[in-house]
This record gives sequence, structure tokens and C-alpha cells, in this order.
Amino acid sequence: MKTYIAGHRGMVGSAILRQLETRDDVELLTRTSAQLDLRNQAAVQDFMQTERPDAVILAAAKVGGIIANNTYPADFIYENLMIQSNVIHQAYAAGVQNLLQLGSSCIYPRMADQPMSESALLTGTLEPTNEPYAIAKIAGIKLCESYNRQHGTDYRSVMPTNLYGPGDNFHPENSHVLPALIRRFHEACQNNTDEVMIWGSGKPMREFLFVDDMAAASLFVMDLDQAAYQRETEPMLSHINVGSGTDVTIRELAETVALVTGYKGQLSFDASKPDGAPRKLMDVSRLARLGWRSTVPLKEGIEKTYAWFLTQQEQDLRSK
Repeated sequence: MKTYIAGHRGMVGSAILRQLETRDDVELLTRTSAQLDLRNQAAVQDFMQTERPDAVILAAAKVGGIIANNTYPADFIYENLMIQSNVIHQAYAAGVQNLLQLGSSCIYPRMADQPMSESALLTGTLEPTNEPYAIAKIAGIKLCESYNRQHGTDYRSVMPTNLYGPGDNFHPENSHVLPALIRRFHEACQNNTDEVMIWGSGKPMREFLFVDDMAAASLFVMDLDQAAYQRETEPMLSHINVGSGTDVTIRELAETVALVTGYKGQLSFDASKPDGAPRKLMDVSRLARLGWRSTVPLKEGIEKTYAWFLTQQEQDLRSK
């Protein structure tokens, strides 16, 4: 099967690529962003018509943390809408019957009941700090559902919780909370810093999933027999949550990262900075009923991620 992975250099896309490379029945098709601008409709059309993949995995997206979402809201909504619209429509136009789109847990209302079930979609107000990105991801779900309803395709969507792991973005300003903490505690260890200040109160609760688990879940959902998939979903509520099913406070997360990195100093919290949503735990019972559960505990995942981060740091030093 000729399978195109959009976003194969990203954290999730590269994890999916690694797992598909072990399969004998898959012919992988990839393009870098320099080779194919997914925001360009004509370029995507030409690519799909020329390559004619059998299946598409849409893991490409513009992503970032609270600061990035607040600073560049127009970029986040425009680029993600364009990527999704172009890839999904041109896949259909090229005869692709099977497509998997990766979304985000931010699609759910800010004050959604916890844990957040798939049925919470479009039932309340979104978290303001990442609303533009969330709107784009919701549109992606509805694109898939609409093409299924009108054209009989089998386009599916998975909504991951907060992901982390090898290939993550550790930028001090544009990264998500867990990689940002890994970098901050690592640098604090290097500089013998007495105290690490963390944005927010430390009270919000977050769920985290190791990226290799996400890749496994994505391929599990994509490989599901259509009858089994349809038994657990509805035509206009077809997305599937992917998560670990457990969450921790930001304080507990910071303490775990400090333990893994070997930081011995003090932790403090700046409550004047935004917390975001008070809690974001996914209801993963739909996926569990289908037969998949996560396997990598948080501390083990952080240890693997920190080991990868250290390897990258060493490579960067050697290349200078």
C-alpha cells in the first residue's frame, strides 16, 4: 500500500514513519515542507494527482504553546485550515479512500466535563489562548466527516492529548509545557541555578502521552476494520480520543522533570501568568473498547525524551 505521510519530519509524523518502516506491505511516500508547501492548493493537487497514494496520514500542522498561540493567532488558524483543506480535498480528488487526520484535545470546550468525551465537541466555549488553532482542528474533523457522508470515503480523525517525546520542540518560547520544562531544568542543572520559576499556579491538571504510543494508536485506528470503527463512532461524531487516561498537576509534572534531570534546587510558580484550562483529561473509553491502551508511563517517557534531548545537544555541540 502506497502511504503518504504529511508531516513526516514532525514529532508524531516521524514516530509514525519509524513504525511504518518496519512493515513489508507499505510503500512510504514523503515530502519535506521545502519540497511541497501544503498551504499551496495547486502544489498539493499536482502532488496527489502525480503520486496517487492509496492512503494518507495527515500529521502536518502548525503547532506551538500558549505564547506562540497568543502571539500568532492568524498564522495558526490560516495555515492549519489551508493544510487540512488542501490535503483532504486533493486526496479525495485523487481517489484516496483511506485517510487519517491527527487533531488535538484543544477542540473541546474550556470547561468541558472531565474526562472529556468525544460527545463534548461543540458544546461550549473554547479556551481563548488557543481558540484559532482549535477552530482549525475542529474544521478538520468536519471535513473528514463531510467527505465520508457525501462521497463515501473512509476518512478518520484521532484527537491526541498532550504529546511529548523524541523530535519534540524544545524552544524556550514556542514549545509546549513538558519540553519547555525539560530544557529549563537541564539548563538550571548546567548553570547551578538555585531556583526555577514556572509559569502559572502549578494547579492545572494535564494528561501526557508518549509519542510512540500516539503513533501506535494512530496506526491501530487506521487499520481498524470499517465495521468495527463504525460500531464505536457516528457519522457526525466520528473522531476518537487518544490518551493515557491519567493526568497530573503541572507542579507534579515539574517535580518529575526535576527528578529525571537531576535538578536539586527550588521550584516556584508565577501565578500572574496564564494557566490555560484548569483540567484537560481525555475520556479514552472509546479507543479502549476498540482494543488499544497506552503502554509508556510518564516517568519512563520523560526519561526517554531527556535521553534524546541530551543526544541532540551533543550532536549540536559537535557540529559547531
